Amino acid sequence: MTELLELNGIDVSTGTYATSPVSLSALAAALRDNGAAPPDARDLRRRHRASEAHFGLAYGYRADDLASAGWGMVVAETISMEIMDALAPLLQLRKDEAGEVFQVLAVRAGESKNDFLARHGTGPSVVDPHVVPYYLLLVGGPEQIPFEFQYQLGVSYAVGRLDLPDPTAYAAYAASVVAAERDDAARRAETSARRSLQLFATRHPDDTPTALSSSRLVEPLGNQLGAHTGVWDTSSDVGAGATKSRLLDLLVGPDGPDVLFTAGHGLSAAPGTPPEVVGALLCQDWPGPLAASGPVDAEHYVAADDLGDAAVRPRVVFTFACFGAGTPRRSDYPGGTGSLVELADRAFTSRLPQRMLSQPAGGALAFVGHVDRAWSCSFLWKRMATQITPFRSTLLALMNGERLGFAMEAMTARYAELATEVTDRLQTERTYGTAVDATELVGLWTALHDSRGYVVLGDPAVRVAPAGSAGLGPGT
Repeated sequence: MTELLELNGIDVSTGTYATSPVSLSALAAALRDNGAAPPDARDLRRRHRASEAHFGLAYGYRADDLASAGWGMVVAETISMEIMDALAPLLQLRKDEAGEVFQVLAVRAGESKNDFLARHGTGPSVVDPHVVPYYLLLVGGPEQIPFEFQYQLGVSYAVGRLDLPDPTAYAAYAASVVAAERDDAARRAETSARRSLQLFATRHPDDTPTALSSSRLVEPLGNQLGAHTGVWDTSSDVGAGATKSRLLDLLVGPDGPDVLFTAGHGLSAAPGTPPEVVGALLCQDWPGPLAASGPVDAEHYVAADDLGDAAVRPRVVFTFACFGAGTPRRSDYPGGTGSLVELADRAFTSRLPQRMLSQPAGGALAFVGHVDRAWSCSFLWKRMATQITPFRSTLLALMNGERLGFAMEAMTARYAELATEVTDRLQTERTYGTAVDATELVGLWTALHDSRGYVVLGDPAVRVAPAGSAGLGPGT
């Protein structure tokens, strides 16, 4: 019997999985013909094999200090002056902190990551902040600055993206970051102040993806993070308690957490799906794929409009969900015919994180989510024990006061390792004729593309707590 690869993502119009299964052997053949390695494979191989103690940063620079690591804004050529004016308070804040290693850099239409870096005096290497700063905030949507540019720049740099609907939204985001930084400065010595991290995971009947993400990702995370408490309280809502009303309480209620991590289905970018609901978070209210009949009810998911005008309480929201951060024009993953799926007429950032970041009453400082589909291979490897170290490392670093972009280095390291593995396997096959098993090749390729899809929306230099808040010693 032909083994099939099942793809995640719920179609809001039908309540069923958005993409038909595809044959593993057909996909493996296509990968061999077209090449499975990413375009930045050489950079990733260098990163994987490098011995730098600070990952992307050259030795001798401090990731916690913007005057050492640097901060820059990378703007699309088409960005309006109204948007730049709206971001002026954030620019001034970072300029004051970074000093001589502050820059505003332009990216040209169609420019590759390597061409962009070469034009600014550097190339594939560890980061010298005096040439190009380590923390880089892209300003513009994925049609102006493609997701691929963000993935590739993120191999060595700490990269975030700010793509909001209008100048008013940009001004609201800048105000939220500046207010949070001032609040932190006023309370820097208050390391004993209690903080909270909340885990939220759905577990639907007859639904393998959420059964895995709840039991093999969220529950182990809760157990392991709870052992490193410091001033942090860690708690979970898994299964029955993971309702829409509960998620809204966590997002906009007065007692919401400082950091929120969610796992579950995101609504798919199937053709014809309104962009307003793509990436919306499906909650426990949904009865599951077998019981569902017809379109997914709006009462079963949290979308941008559900936030209203309320302030968003968490400083950082991290979601494991399909399309949680954005949708490419064409998926990395095949449909039932083995060909890549056209998802939309243009790439776009998901509306829910856009709203979270730009609430006038106060928004989140950053959102971490997935572009395209998210897979269980994010936390499972060859059906072995749970592999959650990159997630745990990122969350612990955040809890301990590291800046978000630096905390994400663990996620990027996994991307680099998988890219190197895929490239080496295919090279060995071509050189020595040693065929890579189809199941193994597809598994590696899927894990590779899944790992690169995690992106930061918002300023990568934000943090949620003073250094040492998780009891792990001072920041790096």
